[in-house]
Amino acid sequence: MSLVKNLATVSGFTGISRILGFIRDIFIAAFIGAGPIADAFFVAFRLPNLFRRLFAEGAFNAAFVPLYAGKLEAEGQEAAQTFAEQTHAVMFTFMLVLTGVAMATMPWITYALAPGFEDYAVNITTNEWLEINPGTLEALSVMPEGFISKLKYAEQLTFITFPYLFFMVLVALFSGMLNSLGRFAAAAAAPILLNIFFIFTLIVIVPRVEDPGMAMAWTVTAAGFGQLILVYISLKRAGLKMKIRLPRFSNDVKTLMRRMVPGVLSAGAMQINVVIGTAISTFHEAGVSFLYYAERVYQLPLGMIGIAFGVVLLPELARRLKADDHSGAMRSMNRGMEMALLLTLPATIALVVIPWPIVVTIFERGMFTRETSEATAYALMAFAFGLPAYVLVKILQPAFYAREDTVTPFRLALVSIVVNIGLSLVLFQFLQYIGIALATAISSWLNVLMLWVVLVRRGHLKLDGRFVSRLPKIMASSLVMGGVLWSGMRWLRPWFDGVLYEKVIALSVLVAGGIIVYALLSLMLGAVRPADFSEMFRRKKPS
Repeated sequence: MSLVKNLATVSGFTGISRILGFIRDIFIAAFIGAGPIADAFFVAFRLPNLFRRLFAEGAFNAAFVPLYAGKLEAEGQEAAQTFAEQTHAVMFTFMLVLTGVAMATMPWITYALAPGFEDYAVNITTNEWLEINPGTLEALSVMPEGFISKLKYAEQLTFITFPYLFFMVLVALFSGMLNSLGRFAAAAAAPILLNIFFIFTLIVIVPRVEDPGMAMAWTVTAAGFGQLILVYISLKRAGLKMKIRLPRFSNDVKTLMRRMVPGVLSAGAMQINVVIGTAISTFHEAGVSFLYYAERVYQLPLGMIGIAFGVVLLPELARRLKADDHSGAMRSMNRGMEMALLLTLPATIALVVIPWPIVVTIFERGMFTRETSEATAYALMAFAFGLPAYVLVKILQPAFYAREDTVTPFRLALVSIVVNIGLSLVLFQFLQYIGIALATAISSWLNVLMLWVVLVRRGHLKLDGRFVSRLPKIMASSLVMGGVLWSGMRWLRPWFDGVLYEKVIALSVLVAGGIIVYALLSLMLGAVRPADFSEMFRRKKPS
């Protein structure tokens, strides 16, 4: 099966999930806007969502897939199955203990996630917030009737959502087994369930309850259980049955842990940066919500392009390197970066040039006001500067993982995280929540630069002539498209002050015009050829 077909499968299902996620967030914006309930829920959802991305899209997949695939190739199905069952026993036990400890210490965990919430109280019924004297029991004792500490409310929601982590670890294990067998569909489709559950809750349950935050928190955990059932059924259909074993740290499991632990940071540096940014933004009322909605917009191209590349490139590179096909691995890296930039550079320019029309059209209705749209648009613009970096990280890191090196990306990611914390603290003083988004983008580019330099020095990455010649053409096409979008936005400005259908028409005209201009320029300048999309990742036998 060619790499492009697997890429299409992962990217397609991920795209469906992102689109449904957009629909979910449109409803969240309409029902609760960017107020205190939204802030508290987004913080409660941040931690389990972080672990989902780390395990399902990052560290676990990067460490488990090469080991499982190697055993499958060298020792056969039975040895690979034994390794999977041993891993399952250890991870199940570890997550069970971790979940119990975390739920017992939830007040401290919540404070670490949202220290700024200590300064506010929230009225769940009216979705109003109230500033209180920070850190004093006297403030809580005189709190008006109907208000609850925003920190306490976030703690309640986080307590409910935390078991989602437990389910996601098992989902990651089963997904890794399926991916190693070339079955990408079920693992890629599993996140769709989360959005389906959310949409149902927002349409059917939220309008009928007084506490929408609590309803959404329970939805997170229920969706995690549903995802686990989905991938387990797919695993059984693939002929794999998981036997229950007592946890035992075999040599293979120890090797997995040694590779996975540093990979947690290296594969999830951007997500850890976002969590840190969220914690800092809690000191700005509604800052958490502004960053969340902006993140959801730029996550669409990232999910469809970057994450899909990371999932599919890892086993592809591992197979080529095992076969001693280093030239083929280098070629796959070049084509991967070329295709990624071909798709992400125009998306970046678009998000920088027209963030306001995008946010207004997608979110502005109900509780989501014009003021909220403008604040979110600034955050989106800042995040967008780092979009190519977010994607390139997903492509460069597999070059290390395929060589069974998770330590180097870990060290480089640690540097970027430290830089991100410093930049966030400094820029927050001047730009508030916008500074946090900008710090995330800058630190991601630093991570790309460090990964790139190390790979080049080790002789694992060398840009070929095709990539070098096409990159300037891609950049030129993107910049011209950006100019067209800017002019079109100014011409269509009155439409974005109209009703919903007028906004949709105006944004559709902008997007369609930008795509047409970019496509024509790319073909005219030679940035891409029609045949590239069928040839770019065609799998060849190693020489």
